[in-house]
Formats: sequence, structure tokens, C-alpha cells
Amino acid sequence: MSTRTFLALGTAMGLAAGPAMADTVNVFNWSDYITDEVLELFTERTGISVNYDVYDSNDTLEARLLAGSSGFDVVVPTGTFLERQLAAGVYQPLNKDLIPNLAGMDPELTAAVATHDPGNEHSVIYMWGTTGIGYNIDMVAERLGEDFEVDTWDMIFDPEIAGQLADCGISWLDSPTDMFPAAFAWMGIDPQSTDPDDFDAAAEMMMEVRETVRYFHSSQYITDLANGETCVAVGWSGDVLQAAERAEEAGQGVNVWYAIPREGAMQWFDVMGIPADAPNPEAAHAFINFILEPEITAMITNYVWFPNANAASWPMVEEDIFTDPAIFPTEEVTDTLFTGITYDSRTDRTVTRLWTRVRTGQ
Repeated sequence: MSTRTFLALGTAMGLAAGPAMADTVNVFNWSDYITDEVLELFTERTGISVNYDVYDSNDTLEARLLAGSSGFDVVVPTGTFLERQLAAGVYQPLNKDLIPNLAGMDPELTAAVATHDPGNEHSVIYMWGTTGIGYNIDMVAERLGEDFEVDTWDMIFDPEIAGQLADCGISWLDSPTDMFPAAFAWMGIDPQSTDPDDFDAAAEMMMEVRETVRYFHSSQYITDLANGETCVAVGWSGDVLQAAERAEEAGQGVNVWYAIPREGAMQWFDVMGIPADAPNPEAAHAFINFILEPEITAMITNYVWFPNANAASWPMVEEDIFTDPAIFPTEEVTDTLFTGITYDSRTDRTVTRLWTRVRTGQ
């Protein structure tokens, strides 16, 4: 479950009209989730060119897929969305004989995704991560004190603490499937609850701190954290860490980092799948297998700062990334993580209604 800033690819001209040519693969992925070099290497090694398009929400991807005839060969939904899209017959089974690099995947992480895709028949993990708190180290310390421990949802949900941070800018993800479970974790409710009363209680709690939120957005926070425009953001791990890297490279004295709240945080998986009506499934399998080459997976992680599930790649991941618990959580932190679930239609309606209320403040 993840949003990234938009990636400008010189070789990616968007999806062309009409059927794909045999030497073209059409990829629809989260923005800023790969490097130009990886796509260029794929074309160099296979002779297959890449039409690469991007989105910044699962809803955007889902709308395109459910409308049919999307024209995409490879897409990258989050696991909970994949699960309900499978029920709609959106994906074709993978031909695993064409993806020998699956042998390098971590079995425990692969098993976690099997809760969404039984037997992992339709998908393979691209990257994974957590939903937590991005923060400006100096701005937060100035308002809450040097000794304040930032690894808590108090920064977002406690009216007294959030009130002290509101002036420097708090943002929330525009993603109820991230925000409600986070609220549940802070309130001591099962993050996987589907009880309407729990959603009502969480919405009431969020309304109490609604005035401290500067905006709801699922990508703007990356730039704003990096530029010092905001001081706290609910965000996805790799996005916040990319903001930290950009802030450091800018050299303007903005210090950003990421915290996994101790009350519990969501662990999500973005997976690669092939739509049932993909124009070029053969090229799609070639692309997926290429991404799973250990050196390629490591190259992507080293760029996006999201952890991967390709154990064969881990020795090639830069040491400061692989050993950073904000990126690859320790076993102790992992024990506090929870996975999202796919809501039924009744719960979806409840979530949509209540989230509209929270977003609008009405």
C-alpha cells in the first residue's frame, strides 16, 4: 500500500493506442518506484521496449483494471486490493516456469502475501514497507523537546501533542485503508477490525484532531518534508526516507527521518501481477523475471529505500540500507506490525462515508 512522486522517464512515452507490439511491454506502477537504469537494462538485455505509466493510488489502478481493456501487461497493486480484484477475475495465473528467479524469494514474506493470493498463483512481491510517521527532527524537537520519543501515533492522534505541531504542518495520507487501522492501533482496537462501531469511534477520535491536519494527500508530503514545508506526515516508509535523502542532498539544513509507531504499524506488500487481458503476457513474464534478478532487485531497493522480499538480493543491498531498522525492521519491531485486510462491501461503504466526513471536517 504506497505512493511515490512522479518519475519522468525519457524512454517511457505512456501507453500507446492499439494493441501492443511483440517487442513492447506495458507497465503501470506506482510513481518513483524504479530507476531509469533498470528499464534501460531490461530493453538492452531482452530487446523488449517498455511503455511505463504511473499512478499514485490503488483506486486509480483499480478503476482502470475493472473498466477492462486497460492495455497493461504488468501492474503493481497492494495486496489487499489484489485480493478483491482477484475475485473480479482481473488477473491471469502466473506461468512460474517462465519466472525461475522466484527461487530467490523469502518464504515467510511470500507466505504473508498468500493470505491475499492463495498459493501465490497470480502475484509476486515487488517491494514492501510500513505505514508510519515522517518527521522533521529539528522542528519536532523544538516543539516537543529533545527527549520526546517520536515512535508513537501520539504525534498524530493525541490532541495535545498534535496541537503543538500543527503550526509547522501535519499531513495525513488520503488513504482510509491506512488511516483507520493506524487509529485502531493507537486506540487499542484490533487493527483488522471490521466492526462498524469501531470505525465510528475512530472517526470521532480523528475528528477531534482534524483541525491540526494541514492537508490529506498521498504524495505531496515527500516534497514538503524534504523542503521543510511540513514537520510531520503519516507516510509510507520508503517515501519518507526518499524525502530524507532529498533534504540531505539539498543541503538546506532540513533533517527528516522515519519512525515506526510502537503501538503498531501496518506492513503492506506491493505485488506484480498480469491482467487477464494483457496484450503481451510473454513479455510480462520476462519483465517480472528480470525484476527478480538479485542484482536488479537490489538496485531498485538501493534507489527507492523500500525493503524487498528477494532474499537472494539482500547481500547486494547497500549495507546502510539493509541494516537500517526503519527500512528493514528488526524482529522486535516486526512483531508489532500488522497486515491490512480486504474489506467487504458493507465495510467499504462505512469506510468511504466516514472518511469523507473526516476529510471534509463535516
